[in-house]
Amino acid sequence: MNSQTPHPTTPQPQPLPAAQTRLDLPIEGMSCAACASAIERALAKAPGVSSAGVNFLTKTATVSFDPVATSPEALATVVRRTGYDTQLPPPPAQPASATRTPQQPASTSSQPLPEHHLSAQTPKAVIDKAHDHQNTTDTEQRTLRRKVIVGAALSLPVLVIAMSHGAIPFLNHAWINWLQLALSTPVVIWCGGQFFRRAWLGLKHFSAGMDSLVALGTGAAFLYSVAATIYPAFFIASHPAAQANHTNAASHTQMVPVYFEAAAVIIVLVLLGKLLEARATSSTSAAISKLIGLQPRTARVLRAPVQSQTPVELDIPVGQVIVGDTVIVRPGEKIPVDGTVETGTSAIDESMLTGESLPVEKHPGDTVFGATVNTTGSLRFRATKVGSDTALQQIVRLVQQAQGTKAPIARLADTIAAYFTPAVLAIAALTFIIWFFAAPVDTRFSMALLTFVSVLIIACPCAMGLATPTAIMVGTGRGAQHGILIKSGLALETAHKLTAIILDKTGTITRGKPALTDVRTLPPFSEHDLLKLCASAERRSEHPLAAAIVAGASARNITLIEPTNFRALVGQGIEATVEGHALLIGTQELLSSRNISTAVLDDLARELAAAGKTPMFAAINNQPAGLFAVADTVKPESAAAIAQLQQMGLRTAMITGDNALTARAVAQSVGIPPELVFAEVLPENKAEHVKRLQAEGFIVGMVGDGINDAPALAQAIAMGTGTDIAMEASDITLIRGDLRSVPQAIALSHATMRTIKRNLFWAFIYNIIGIPIAAGVLYPFTGWLLSPIIASAAMAASSVSVVLSSLRLKTTPIATLSASSTV
Repeated sequence: MNSQTPHPTTPQPQPLPAAQTRLDLPIEGMSCAACASAIERALAKAPGVSSAGVNFLTKTATVSFDPVATSPEALATVVRRTGYDTQLPPPPAQPASATRTPQQPASTSSQPLPEHHLSAQTPKAVIDKAHDHQNTTDTEQRTLRRKVIVGAALSLPVLVIAMSHGAIPFLNHAWINWLQLALSTPVVIWCGGQFFRRAWLGLKHFSAGMDSLVALGTGAAFLYSVAATIYPAFFIASHPAAQANHTNAASHTQMVPVYFEAAAVIIVLVLLGKLLEARATSSTSAAISKLIGLQPRTARVLRAPVQSQTPVELDIPVGQVIVGDTVIVRPGEKIPVDGTVETGTSAIDESMLTGESLPVEKHPGDTVFGATVNTTGSLRFRATKVGSDTALQQIVRLVQQAQGTKAPIARLADTIAAYFTPAVLAIAALTFIIWFFAAPVDTRFSMALLTFVSVLIIACPCAMGLATPTAIMVGTGRGAQHGILIKSGLALETAHKLTAIILDKTGTITRGKPALTDVRTLPPFSEHDLLKLCASAERRSEHPLAAAIVAGASARNITLIEPTNFRALVGQGIEATVEGHALLIGTQELLSSRNISTAVLDDLARELAAAGKTPMFAAINNQPAGLFAVADTVKPESAAAIAQLQQMGLRTAMITGDNALTARAVAQSVGIPPELVFAEVLPENKAEHVKRLQAEGFIVGMVGDGINDAPALAQAIAMGTGTDIAMEASDITLIRGDLRSVPQAIALSHATMRTIKRNLFWAFIYNIIGIPIAAGVLYPFTGWLLSPIIASAAMAASSVSVVLSSLRLKTTPIATLSASSTV
């Protein structure tokens, strides 16, 4: 991997089995985690479905299925039969640029959109979908806000009437119940209509969720109050307290206790809680929204117009750029697609991909990435990845996939939620029966009804359902902002369990390419003169060691000269003439074959080799002149990152195919003990070292960036950097290729799991404490009876508190997380 240029290419989602297809379905009508669980269970039971997951926050169902056994249309029908709505996504389309005019070159290397991922879309489609989703979210929030305002305005007078308890003479008349009915009806029917509609749909399909609880509780209170208002005589006959106060039943002037305020205010409070929850949860997906919004809309390309051979600059929609186009970017502009620099130099702000604030210098041959910002010079580059293949779009897809998956800990909440609502209904019914027979005759119905409604309302499972997905969304989004892409909830949860980690040497601990480290000279040559002559000769060579010498001269601002009589000597070195000097550069054997003694340099060469460096001898005019040392240098941040991993309690090892001498030298420089250095390991044997540590009881993570690391990455909890193949085999992608991201990723996993556990604890505790109080267990001892209104306020507060708890992850510095995380 280029040490100067982070490689933020990210993988496609992990491929499904050959016979499987993945479908992402938007779900409409979900109001709680129980809704998501009901849809998930229905989809999982459908023929041909191998797995199904429904994310309540993103309102998306992700289904893996056998296209021979079922179809997207059939799966959509399953969702609708469950009582919810969905729309099939449009089939994946090639970018508009796929069709070219005869004057435009055809694309030769652009990759088609993956057939197995039916939701894959072009950048414009992804952006439009994001905008549509945002518009839908904004519309839903406006509707909720309007219902809350109208409902509060109508409910407040009802609440005042109910709380007066006859103390206000003006309100102590029979017609006051009719006023309460008039004020409450719009609240129940219009503001709360969604609960009753969804509860009815759930009943038809034998499923129950939050809507069922709210609808049953408020519906019971409202219908009883309506009946008591219309037929008061019937209720007075069976209500001793009302009978004592109002003996003239036939006059129809009597007042019967009603509970309009419970029905109306509860609906308003539940809606208020949902509004606050919607505002808070929209913040959990802010990271992906920001990523999508970074995509520029247009690109400036060089193309020849019709009937002309001379290319001109054209501004076109970014979706029409194809692989092979020459793209021009001026200072201050965003780079539209991924590509390779052909001419020009500049500093590129890649912070949106890597989290690094310092711009990265780009030269011809370097890679640039779409949505990064060109800060200084002008660049001309050739487009290499467009559409859904660009780094940005793959990051967006990967984050979306991660936020749509569940951590194993979420199964606990799902299992409980599946049985929770039926259990609550049973508890509420039992509570009603007990108080109806246990309470004094004159208050038994009112107490039974109030406790029944309180249990239904306070037991709403929203907080439980929000505990895990909100934390995962914030955690994965936070990681993406810092160049850490987590593929799934499983990877996020498992990373915090790691007890050992194996680091590949080349490209992970080291830069991954040779660099000039030492220049040693013999009289009469100075370092400057020797490097000028030898680098001038090596500039004609394509060997990586030669490139290191040339780069070393360039870094020292040495002007090079064009050599003559250049000849590459395979396996030995080169010979050339520079400014009349005959040069030989290469191995000790090369100089010896020309009868040039290297004795004066041999000890120095052995010393450099012992340090893990490759010595290259130089002779000028048949006399030894000095030597160069080239090595794959250690990244400056590697030692600190490894020390941090060790401080976190991880057994940190290094693996490499390099010789043992070089491996030990690199390991010593970064603080890895010799017994944890695995050297001269063939690619196919790297996975065996992972298995060996696993057999010793360690939970092993592997960090690598090469194709030869893929088998080992697949065996361990994998963190990949560099090549696409390595990252496709990884669970976590480190965009920056910076080892400091490893402890950060582990720390983020720790913090996210702590948040999930804290959320679940408080959600469970809330219900464990709240339900018995709502059922009235304290009433015989303290006289405390929980009002349904207070129960609904507590229910809303619990959901919002869980979301706010998750949002704390957004504001905690990554460095703080790393420092506080230990295994």
